[in-house]
Amino acid sequence: MKRREFGACEVEGQGKMRNWLWMMAVVGAGLGAGPAAQAETLTDALIAAYSNSNLLDQNRAVLRAADEDVALAVSSLRPVVSYTAQAGWRKADVSSALTVEGLSGSLTLSAQLTLLDFGRSRIGIEIARASVLATRQALIEVEQQVILATVQAYVDVRLAQEVVALRDSNLRLITQELRASQDRFDVGEITRTDVAIAEARLASSRAALAAADGQLMIAREAYKAATGAYPGRLAALPRTPKLPRNLEEAQAVARKTHPLVLQAQQLVTIADAQVELAKASMKPTLGMGASISRDNDGLDTQSLGLTLNQTIYAGGRLSALFRQAIAGKDRSRASLQQTVVGIMQNVGLSWANLAVSAASLEASDQQIRAAQTAFDGVREEAALGARTTLDVLNAEQELLDARNARLQAEAQRYVGVYQVLSAMGLLTVDHLQLGIATYDPEAYFNAVKTAPATSAQGKKLDRILGKIGQ
Repeated sequence: MKRREFGACEVEGQGKMRNWLWMMAVVGAGLGAGPAAQAETLTDALIAAYSNSNLLDQNRAVLRAADEDVALAVSSLRPVVSYTAQAGWRKADVSSALTVEGLSGSLTLSAQLTLLDFGRSRIGIEIARASVLATRQALIEVEQQVILATVQAYVDVRLAQEVVALRDSNLRLITQELRASQDRFDVGEITRTDVAIAEARLASSRAALAAADGQLMIAREAYKAATGAYPGRLAALPRTPKLPRNLEEAQAVARKTHPLVLQAQQLVTIADAQVELAKASMKPTLGMGASISRDNDGLDTQSLGLTLNQTIYAGGRLSALFRQAIAGKDRSRASLQQTVVGIMQNVGLSWANLAVSAASLEASDQQIRAAQTAFDGVREEAALGARTTLDVLNAEQELLDARNARLQAEAQRYVGVYQVLSAMGLLTVDHLQLGIATYDPEAYFNAVKTAPATSAQGKKLDRILGKIGQ
């Protein structure tokens, strides 16, 4: 009798301790957030993830580096001006009787300009611009990954919290069953085996609750990694975004809008331009050079001239580069086709998984209703002596499994909607209409596309870099 009371008090003590910790966490969150604190919504989490993502910052820097490639290509069309300053000491024997020695120096200013390269510079600019467009699409794909990870983290935290609450309720229920079993054992209605079975289930329930608590901690860490902070009090999940009416419409949208498809198209453009560049590399280059120099004796020298050069024979290198460019063109086109195939497959898989989770959710609802009816009946029959403690615990376990399965199915269905949007290429801040200012890739590109040095555009570039660094 004493051992039974000790077990019950232990469970009650653990429950009070958990409730006290939960109340302290809620009160602490309320004090930290102020009297007007509200639950954190999914939109809040998505905005935080978009604003704090190091992955997005990294890929934005990659895009800005690609923008500078355009500036580098544009600079090849402009003259290159440089100077050379020389100074030294010299000693010269003019004759057997005369030696001249002293300091000498010269200053030379030179300029070089390519007049004709048969389109090589122009093609280089086209390649750089296409690379920028491809990198922009890669940035959109990263944005999709960040948003999907945040949705998954938000749903996982809520799911883990609900599972903890379910396990906690199950622990209290099994504790009551253990008390009832002990009472029935004390009056001789059941055997010691029934009490041992209830004790074993209680220990198993405690272990399951501990595992649920651990899963909640894992989910909280994933949430922090996604948004930059631990979750507070999370609001209920909002309505999911709308999807196309059928799979065919979803695949049609993905074929036109998915960033990986658009990126692959730009890579095809780059490969085509590489073939043109390989052809142009076989042609001559016409350049102009000018220089002005003065030495320490005051002697001025000016020069102006044209230079025409072309590689006549390079051991087959130019032909090999041309064939390599053609192979790259074929590869990029095949890669585009395979990318489309992969995207269509991903849309189909996401659509199928969403249908499966919806069906699982409906089946779980039916299972819960049936399991609840069975549990209520078995418990009443056990009170009349027609059922054993094991029967009651088994019925309760089936009800618990059904409720847990429903929580899992609901979470999978909700995330599944966003997975379909991601597969379609629409999981972006703009499409979700989060109502925040988004990163503008045109701003930096427009500031550097003409390769500014010191000008009004250069000052504009400094302002942009300052805002990026804030």
